[in-house]
Amino acid sequence: MIENPGRDEIREILKKTKRIAVVGLSDNPERTSYMVSQAMQANGYEIIPVNPSVQEVLGVKAVASLKDIEGHVDIVNVFRRSEYLAEVAEEFIQIDADVFWAQLGLVDEQVFNSLRDKGYTVIMDRCIKVEHALTK
Repeated sequence: MIENPGRDEIREILKKTKRIAVVGLSDNPERTSYMVSQAMQANGYEIIPVNPSVQEVLGVKAVASLKDIEGHVDIVNVFRRSEYLAEVAEEFIQIDADVFWAQLGLVDEQVFNSLRDKGYTVIMDRCIKVEHALTK
């Protein structure tokens, strides 16, 4: 069973972070990943689209993988099915980002425990946009 950080800790995470890499960000405005990322961008967060299938999203050039991002990443926000979380977690560790955040409906207990055991902050099955609104 996963145990996400409490609301106070999530509030602090969202207060101190500014750079969010969004894995699986679609360039389709009808997709949840687009709407959530657009809202976070409108709230002052830098959004980095991570999707090898698109050129640009929300006015930002997309990268094919987390390893293609220059500079530090605060949050890796994942919009890929649960079976891909382990693969994304490997890249997350390689770039040494601060927070691994899997969107609503995405859970992999093994990935959660592995990252937590390595000292990372992990949030799963939560929408970053909803959490941001609740912690304002």
